[in-house]
Amino acid sequence: MTKQELIENIKRKKSFLCIGLDTDLKKIPEHLKREDDPVFAFNKAIIDATADYCIAYKPNIAFYEYNGLKGLTSLYKTVDYIKKNYPDQFIIADAKRGDIGNTSEMYANAFLKEMDVDAITVAPYMGEDSVTPFLKYDGKWVILLALTSNKGAQDFQFQEDENGEWLFEKVLKISQKWGTDENMMYVVGATQEKMFGYIRKIVPEHFLLVPGIGAQGGSLEEVCKYGLNDCCGLIINSSRAIIYADRSEQFAVRAAEEAALIRDEMKNYLSQKGII
Repeated sequence: MTKQELIENIKRKKSFLCIGLDTDLKKIPEHLKREDDPVFAFNKAIIDATADYCIAYKPNIAFYEYNGLKGLTSLYKTVDYIKKNYPDQFIIADAKRGDIGNTSEMYANAFLKEMDVDAITVAPYMGEDSVTPFLKYDGKWVILLALTSNKGAQDFQFQEDENGEWLFEKVLKISQKWGTDENMMYVVGATQEKMFGYIRKIVPEHFLLVPGIGAQGGSLEEVCKYGLNDCCGLIINSSRAIIYADRSEQFAVRAAEEAALIRDEMKNYLSQKGII
């Protein structure tokens, strides 16, 4: 999916919501556990209920690898289902890969060719040769970890050099030599809302994937205030607050209601910015 296609989807749907498919077999409704593939049954119901309100889905690969071959089968079925039934959805493999060049080439082929998702999250801390293999696929995106929302972000990402430059700043600046705003995005956690204005000075045109809204406590209003650019430039992810809004047989209905509420708030911010 091209950047322009992504922007057009945002304008058409009046949404920049991404729904994280962090599907935990222990948390899905009991009645689904009688299905042959409970994880896929859950994902399918969530997708069918929420597709009108979001522009992207982000399966977290760990939740599928956890269940071995069964989990990977569920993952492939989920991706195939989205691609066949909702081809306008941007699919992100939240895999956080990144290794020496030949290993990254294998990861890139696995996700961007074989699984054929639109984007993959990548850890940039092994440098250029660990990232560029993911950038060789036309129409695909690399989403680099820049400034995350977890407590441990303080351990390394805010380390300063002798010039007072933070490590995450170096990631943002140096990585722009590897890719462009047409094939590279950055992960910036919603709980880092005070940093969005600063980050926008470094990467004004790039899309930012923003986890941490909802269950993690991030503020959609604050993120939009400082993070929106003239073409939106944000993909806001919400996982648990939507997919686990209810664990009864009405789980998909409640998920749709939660997604609609976020979409409606996003619509207001897009309108205020003059994007729609």
